[in-house]
Amino acid sequence: MMRILFATSEVFPLVKTGGLADVSASLPEALCRAGHDCQIILPGYPRAMAVARENNATALACFRQGQYDVTLWKTTLPGTPVTLWLVDCPVLFDRHGDSPYQDEHGQDWWDNAHRFQLFARTCAMLALGQLNLSWQPDVVHCNDWQTGLVPVFLRENPDPPATVFTIHNLAYQGLFPHETFRALALPDSLWHFERLEFHGRLSFIKGGLVYADAVTTVSPTYAREIQTPVLGYGLDGLLRHRSDRLTGILNGIDARVWDPNQDTCLPHHYSAGELDGKARCRSALQAELGLNTGSAPLLGFVGRLVEQKGLDWLLEILPHLLKRGCQFALLGSGEARYQQPLQALARDWPGQLSLTLGYDEALAHRITAGADLFLMPSKFEPCGLNQMYSLRYGTLPVVHGVGGLNDTVFDPTEAPPGKANGFVFRKPGPAALLAVTERALATRQHPDSWRQLQKTGMQADYSWNGRAGDYLALYRTLMSDQ
Repeated sequence: MMRILFATSEVFPLVKTGGLADVSASLPEALCRAGHDCQIILPGYPRAMAVARENNATALACFRQGQYDVTLWKTTLPGTPVTLWLVDCPVLFDRHGDSPYQDEHGQDWWDNAHRFQLFARTCAMLALGQLNLSWQPDVVHCNDWQTGLVPVFLRENPDPPATVFTIHNLAYQGLFPHETFRALALPDSLWHFERLEFHGRLSFIKGGLVYADAVTTVSPTYAREIQTPVLGYGLDGLLRHRSDRLTGILNGIDARVWDPNQDTCLPHHYSAGELDGKARCRSALQAELGLNTGSAPLLGFVGRLVEQKGLDWLLEILPHLLKRGCQFALLGSGEARYQQPLQALARDWPGQLSLTLGYDEALAHRITAGADLFLMPSKFEPCGLNQMYSLRYGTLPVVHGVGGLNDTVFDPTEAPPGKANGFVFRKPGPAALLAVTERALATRQHPDSWRQLQKTGMQADYSWNGRAGDYLALYRTLMSDQ
């Protein structure tokens, strides 16, 4: 049995801004189901601390780190047997709002570097047995820039545990000015272009990329893409240098939570062999969102309203599709330059376009079940989970063939009938997005072809069953190298 410490800044259902939270909940549980001891460590955000106290969490270590008082609490992740450690430092983590990284105005917290340095230092202390606890990991699995300093701090010890660093989105790097490097009192030796310095700034993510024993990312295609100047964000050279330690492992989904045959968020259930409930979910969604009843094509979108997700392309084609009678159920929040025109379209097209700003997990499930097509025109997408959710729910995805979308969605013009499961456009831009959407709508007029695509998608295995095994194989290799 391996002992794994899973370090993350988000975990569902306690804090979520994107797919990292879902992975941080489902992968550790899958590793535990496989017979290993995977424990999660998370900053002590207000909701996490409130839930922990309700669940009679135990404070197992109190210590001072620099100028900060820290308490380490032990509890379990809600709804699972997975152990959860919370790094409680109210001065740094007791911040209110929807985002753990930004204030209510969408501005990054000024002390994010201090917050996640303390989190990383505490992770390292736990992993090295410096907190007098009875548990120590064999492997520390770090995720995204917020944990990038963990491998750095572990390397300060002559006999550290093995480390894995997973890139969920290379666009977010944790960059701070040189003055912040000084304020964190990091060793001068780390201010070097082969370590943490990045074009005159401190880069948290470089800590993971340089110092971890293995680097992974969340799909095979994205592992190739980030080694190119286009999607490497200035780190492609480093990633090519470490390519022998870089692996793309596709994310999985929690197939128990995302199961149309037993999803508690849905008004009706269905399966690949019995799809009548999907039509009823569609009618219920129309009624819930104030959309016109009837058989008009219903297209769904769930995600952040940011450039990465192709919102400018989507905004350009929406009027055309609305004029031809399509309906839209949109859920998400993000930049005002996308929210405001979507709000205007919702006002101009009542009964055809529903926009819900914010995030509602249950509504996300109902949109995924009730829509005919699920739109993911992302300009880049490291893995994506929503396309796997939609495939599982018989809602055919329309995607840009990048990253994990390329690894999970297969177009009938490119794949045989037994593999095709959705619609893919290759050329970036609104014209290609409109063309593939029109092709998808035309396919909808042929029920047999449509049903075959649905069944192919619904019957595939998107769970962590195999993918957790890929991580376990990687952990074993690293432990044998120790």
